[in-house]
Amino acid sequence: MSLVFAGCCLLNVGFESIAEADEPAEQTSNVSVKIFDTNAPGWRQLDGDDFVRVNGDDQTLTWEGTEALGSGQPIGVTRTNFEVKNFELVIQWKHLKPAGNSGIFAWVPMSALKDLPPNQLPNTAIEVQMLDLDYGRMYTEKTGKPPTWFTSHGDIFAVGKSSMQPFPPLSPDGHRSFPSAETTNPHGEWNQYYVRGINGEIRLWVNGVEVSGGRSCSPDEGFLCLESEGSPIRFREIWLRELP
Repeated sequence: MSLVFAGCCLLNVGFESIAEADEPAEQTSNVSVKIFDTNAPGWRQLDGDDFVRVNGDDQTLTWEGTEALGSGQPIGVTRTNFEVKNFELVIQWKHLKPAGNSGIFAWVPMSALKDLPPNQLPNTAIEVQMLDLDYGRMYTEKTGKPPTWFTSHGDIFAVGKSSMQPFPPLSPDGHRSFPSAETTNPHGEWNQYYVRGINGEIRLWVNGVEVSGGRSCSPDEGFLCLESEGSPIRFREIWLRELP
């Protein structure tokens, strides 16, 4: 389903109204892809010219106009060719197989990307996770344990050397901001993330509902990266607005 751009839009109505809350609120959603207004000042659509391969091969992320196909192999990232500090990002994504794993790494410093070998991920970033709903089932089948330390609905957490004060609800170890609502669509269906990062605070809306976030992030400036982690995924409608 393509986005329908309209004057009566979520960014101008929904996001402004919920942005005032100190913590993500408990909400429900029909998990349909939401409408937003690309005519608002400052928004621009990203495509392959805006991204640089870090540690993948020529099939890790291939572009067809403004839509990208990720092979999932090798594990690694593709970064923007510019750094951001304060930003809004809208991206649609769809896992093509059950138990797919991907995500967005925000505020990644060049030091975490330089000479990064294939099958490794940056050790400094704030991750906004994209997990398929079947990932928990697969984890239990492989380990015999319940998936208590992650969810498939938009966890946010600091990676490696990074730090973040996560918004509640929290994972059992207190490291992750767990989502306050379950709004993710399954593999084969599109999801839409709206990510806002301002002065070291990051917030995530999944299919129009604010679910997770954190403050006091370090780093709070750097590249945005799309993650490859073993399973095919599609990305489209990638829109960015840099903020003062």
